Amino acid sequence: MFSYLVQRLGTIIPTLFFVSILIFSLQQLLPGDAALILAGEDRDPNVVAYLRAKFHLDEPLPVRYLYWIGGVLQGDLGDSLRIQQPVLDLILQKLPVTVQLASMAMVIALVIGISAGIVSAVLKDSVWDYAANVVALWGLSTPNFWLGIMLILLFSVSLGWLPASGYVSPFEDLKASLASMIMPAFVLGNAIAAVLMRHTRSAMLQVLNADYVRTARAKGLVERIVVLKHALRNALIPIITLGALEFGTLLSGAVLTEQVFTIPGFGKLIVDAVFNRDYAVVQGVVLVTATTYITLNLLADLAYFLVNPRLRG
Repeated sequence: MFSYLVQRLGTIIPTLFFVSILIFSLQQLLPGDAALILAGEDRDPNVVAYLRAKFHLDEPLPVRYLYWIGGVLQGDLGDSLRIQQPVLDLILQKLPVTVQLASMAMVIALVIGISAGIVSAVLKDSVWDYAANVVALWGLSTPNFWLGIMLILLFSVSLGWLPASGYVSPFEDLKASLASMIMPAFVLGNAIAAVLMRHTRSAMLQVLNADYVRTARAKGLVERIVVLKHALRNALIPIITLGALEFGTLLSGAVLTEQVFTIPGFGKLIVDAVFNRDYAVVQGVVLVTATTYITLNLLADLAYFLVNPRLRG
């Protein structure tokens, strides 16, 4: 396992280097001139020249990349062109919000998706199987923004049980924080639960027909032990991979859901940065997102060794 970990870490560095070049290069393709936008309507030539020099916009592309990547390696993602605030500070402000939302959504997705997938596989071709598939199809087909609006109309407007929008930090008021995040978390978790359910069902159906499962049953083990300890544990590998990727997607920012519920997370940050041509913020957020994806994939690979003893040899 240690040699495998070293090997994977050896591939992460060149991958991140390539990703950084790609992020910086594609960023330059965005239309518009940041210096002209920042200079305002008057666009005084002296101001434009000052801005170009300050943000190295008058330098060749490779030189600008070296300035940027040099700062990144020192923990400096640059400053926002719009509000003159360090990008790292902006990310650290928004990241806890998105992490909380993504974590709650993932818990909901795992509980619903894996449970429904197990029941659907064990009770194949039963009423419960058909019901789980119908619910999964509904989850895949329902647009997040529509479901979010419907939940607001029901639980906020009609019943008055939950706040319609906004965000409260759990460090300020845990109960209010959970109340403000439960609806957007369910909206996001609902779609992921549907995908997890289908993959769990497929993986479980394959494992339940394996020889070692039949052997476990022949030994007289309780069906619950056979399903949860022998079958599910060996069916978790594709589920872990999918869960890691979906969690990375959530951390990158659920734009529509955050807009519907007015949540100040990563999604709103990246959208505002793109519209404002705030290059430094876009680069910083995309780099953090890419790093998160790579890290989650590494953690998923390591989790394989925990759930499947055959891989440890």
